[in-house]
Amino acid sequence: MKKKGITDDMLLGELENVRLKYLVAREKGWDTVNDWNDVLSGGEKQRMAMGRLIYHKPKYAILDECTSAVSIDVEGHLYTHMKAQGITLITVSHR
Repeated sequence: MKKKGITDDMLLGELENVRLKYLVAREKGWDTVNDWNDVLSGGEKQRMAMGRLIYHKPKYAILDECTSAVSIDVEGHLYTHMKAQGITLITVSHR
């Protein structure tokens, strides 16, 4: 399906960028309706928020403890990917 110029494959690519591609299969497709607070883990919620940020591609983003529930390797990947997208980050982290 294509909405607003974005295809399912493009969205799947964005989910892959934040290491959440498996959610589409786990939740049985794109049209599943759930309370994401109950379905997603803390790290999945943080990666989903990062995916939304990358999708919107702002020039700047101020992030506060946005990766505390993800592994260090995924955190590094997310920051590297956002930088490659041209997003300037100001972040607060305790790591």
